[in-house]
Amino acid sequence: MILPIVAYGDPVLKKVGEEIDADFPNLTQFIANMFETMDHAHGVGLAAPQVGQSIRLFVVDASPFAEDHPELDGFRKVFINPVILEENGKPWMFNEGCLSIPGIREDVMRKPDILIEYYDEQWELHEEKYDGLVARVIQHEYDHIEGILFVERISGLRRRLLKGKLADITKGLVDTDYRMRFPK
Repeated sequence: MILPIVAYGDPVLKKVGEEIDADFPNLTQFIANMFETMDHAHGVGLAAPQVGQSIRLFVVDASPFAEDHPELDGFRKVFINPVILEENGKPWMFNEGCLSIPGIREDVMRKPDILIEYYDEQWELHEEKYDGLVARVIQHEYDHIEGILFVERISGLRRRLLKGKLADITKGLVDTDYRMRFPK
């Protein structure tokens, strides 16, 4: 089932997500719905807060980058209760967007290498290193479960310049080809 994506301005996007356990209600279906929602919206990642659930879970599909990065072909993962243990390397800039902030893309600085611990959908614990684009997608989604949006990682001047566009998103004055839920 395709879920509505929560728009910028909704308080759920600013909350730190709660850890869950294997008894979380309908978890398997929720994960399937998240992937279906992300795919429908042509995203490469989706965090639970973006569909209204303030929990520590996100999904990633980096395969759209596979044309330029063949190693990413088929990279689809679920991250439950993740913790980024390390971020290393010289920060690099990349143009990011977000399904909750449609129509806005900005250059964001992030470190290129991460070490992350997480559970997969079978509740197996993993500790893995990622770099480059996958690390960036993971960091972006991880920020969501920490209540941080990518527009908070840009300069104050750029944020002020985007203030009107962000206000329009909050009011629902945005055109997308996917369902959204706007703040009341």
